[in-house]
Amino acid sequence: MHESSAEYASSPEAYIPVTQAEPEGAELVVRTKVPQDGLAASVMSALRSINPGQPATEFRPIQQIVDHAISPRRFFVLLVAAFAAVGLILASLGIYGVISYSVTRQTQEIGLRMALGATMARVQFDVLVRTLRLALLGIATGVLASFVVAKGISSLLFATQPADPATFAGMIALLAGVAFVAGYIPARRASRVNPMIALRNN
Repeated sequence: MHESSAEYASSPEAYIPVTQAEPEGAELVVRTKVPQDGLAASVMSALRSINPGQPATEFRPIQQIVDHAISPRRFFVLLVAAFAAVGLILASLGIYGVISYSVTRQTQEIGLRMALGATMARVQFDVLVRTLRLALLGIATGVLASFVVAKGISSLLFATQPADPATFAGMIALLAGVAFVAGYIPARRASRVNPMIALRNN
């Protein structure tokens, strides 16, 4: 029974008569399919038939209580997700900018290679390999840093482990996919270099 928080493990419970317990108040839990608005009047009527002096009380759905209990953790998760999304966008723009600048500087070289027989597919492949090489180097560094950070925030994690394999595998796949997409545009542009223009400007 999670009597104090949904995040903590359950602990042993003992049920004792209300006459032997300290007067800390009581709570009534009702399971029903009746809408809450129609339920409140019926429950209060039943309670007052037992105790005419029963004061009015507040009726709250269990889900509302759970949502209130986990709202700080939910805010933290949303905040981390927002920072992660911003970081992913910045990483994508950084990869695209670096590869695009590299392709621009090597326009003549690429044109010469194509004039000597390099195919468009080969040029695209070379640019994408360069992109993924840089991305994988960054991903490897990020994974090592993530392990360290995850250990530090392990107390804030819920229903997952700091080194969860599925989470890290998904992160690596996502970043590699973003790197591939970010490098595809420069690769496609590089493969369309006109060899004659490159030779003329050489």
